[in-house]
Amino acid sequence: MKSLITSIVILLTVQSFAQDLQRVEPPFWWAGMNNPKLQLMVYGENIASTKPSINYEGVELKSVTSLQNENYLFIDLDLSVDVLPGSFEIKFEGGESDLNYSYELKERSEGSANREGFNSSDVLYLITPDRFVNGDPENDEVPGLREKPNRGEDYGRHGGDIQGIINSLDYLADLGFTAIWLNPVLENDMDKYSYHGYSTTDFYKVDPRFGTNEDYAELSRLAEEQGIKIIMDMIVNHCGSEHWWMKDFPASDWVNYQEEFLKGEYNITTHRKPVVQDPYSSAIDRKEFFDGWFVPTMPDLNQNNPFMATYLTQNSIWWIEFANMSGIRMDTYPYPEMDYMTEWTCAVMNEYPNFNVVGEEWFEDPSIVAYWQQGKENPNGYTSCLPSLMDFPLQSNLTKSLNNPNGDWSGWLPAYTTLANDFVYADPFNLVIFPDNHDMSRFYTQVEENMEMFKLGLAYFTTMRGIPQFYYGTEVLMGNPGTTEHGVIRSDFPGGWKGDKVNSFTGKGLSQKQKDTQAYFKTLLSWRKNSSIVHDGELKHYNPKQDIYVYFRYSEEGIVMTSLSKNKSDVSLDITRFSEILTGTETGREIISGSMVDLSEGLIVPAKSPMIIEFK
Repeated sequence: MKSLITSIVILLTVQSFAQDLQRVEPPFWWAGMNNPKLQLMVYGENIASTKPSINYEGVELKSVTSLQNENYLFIDLDLSVDVLPGSFEIKFEGGESDLNYSYELKERSEGSANREGFNSSDVLYLITPDRFVNGDPENDEVPGLREKPNRGEDYGRHGGDIQGIINSLDYLADLGFTAIWLNPVLENDMDKYSYHGYSTTDFYKVDPRFGTNEDYAELSRLAEEQGIKIIMDMIVNHCGSEHWWMKDFPASDWVNYQEEFLKGEYNITTHRKPVVQDPYSSAIDRKEFFDGWFVPTMPDLNQNNPFMATYLTQNSIWWIEFANMSGIRMDTYPYPEMDYMTEWTCAVMNEYPNFNVVGEEWFEDPSIVAYWQQGKENPNGYTSCLPSLMDFPLQSNLTKSLNNPNGDWSGWLPAYTTLANDFVYADPFNLVIFPDNHDMSRFYTQVEENMEMFKLGLAYFTTMRGIPQFYYGTEVLMGNPGTTEHGVIRSDFPGGWKGDKVNSFTGKGLSQKQKDTQAYFKTLLSWRKNSSIVHDGELKHYNPKQDIYVYFRYSEEGIVMTSLSKNKSDVSLDITRFSEILTGTETGREIISGSMVDLSEGLIVPAKSPMIIEFK
């Protein structure tokens, strides 16, 4: 009896202390990772007054570090190659009471290290989760979270969630999409304007208004069954101002301009991105760009603090492993410390050699974008392990070409000359190409709702080198006429809410033009899914003439010829110009119409239309 009472007292003591041990992050890890090092951030009241110890075969405690704040400990572990999955105790001794904390090493999924990232065989569908489909209305409002649902407010939370995306997988697979990029789904417990997901308040937790961590992993599993990859939107540059550590910093340099923040002051970044490459830039200009906060509600994380750097890198790897990710889209890529971004990309790619990561460098000069790509030889010697970037120069200049009323050569000049600058990239075929995204006017609005130019653009992005990405609702002509407000650009997907009068999934209430656009998407993407020529073929383009831009994708498998005409009438195209590609080739199939084409009879390109002809 005495022994039982003693056991209960010890248990109650441990439980009482465990309430003060608020976090251990990463919350678990995996045996058999390529990098044997693991750093645990332990957070609890006066935890630095304890001495941790571990006794588990294959796990070596290398060091324990406390920073200025006694509520944090950083524990560095080495995991042997043959360490077995299982749980082990971390003993915290010497505080007000001792604590045994159970930590788990999970078994990795078979083939995890060799997972295939998204690539040029894929077409990405970009979703803003709060605005896509409300699959579980029960989680629209969650007790304890600051912002409540308000679908009537453009910048409010509308209720879209992970379950809604799960419910839509059949629709996306039927259209021909093979990858989904979700805007961030991690917790954003901010007072307002939190629906977009870019103000993280917990790096290890899906926002409960979207679902749970397990829901996110389930989405990935079910998507894989449909042949769809999941790409996670990540941010290492900043967090949300309501992040839990903003109330109790681990160190005096955890975020940049931390002292000013504590005084109620904010130093905002200059957003002058070329300062990175500028050979004449001053130290103060670089500091103001790199260290400045993105906005007052997004504190700038200091990756020069080695514990912050390790925390962020491990978090990225944790999500890849936990949710079976096939890619990362890294937000605001040039804003964090540039040497850290090399460290981060190399760590991710060393762990997953066949993975893919695309960085956001929003700049219209290819030389600025190309600077960050793996394999690029830069004058200052900067190197990177980043495989892909968003091709903002191509996006901007293709739109300029479509909206340019000039005929003959000059109408296509912006698109043609931008592509001619591909020599600055280490690998232009691994760039993500796109007509729009969540931060800019929708493509249908960009081309002034001109259906002919809209369809030319879709054909271009489907057949051009790179990896195409389309924003949700493009297939039903979603636009933002008369405004550039983000809350309108990210409007609700028709049919995503019970009672919607228009339903893109069933066709109810869609105009004939919208239905035709859905069918157009399906034709293009279903064909592209099985076209190895477009996936992996070489590219050759021709100086535009007669206001027609012609380019070819070609390989041993065959030839794909794309002709984009902005002419007001049909044009007979002189195909002798293309003899270096087409010699010995006469008969092909036009993909959009399905009709056969015989080049021996010449080629008529229809007015203001694309032609995609496949020769095998």
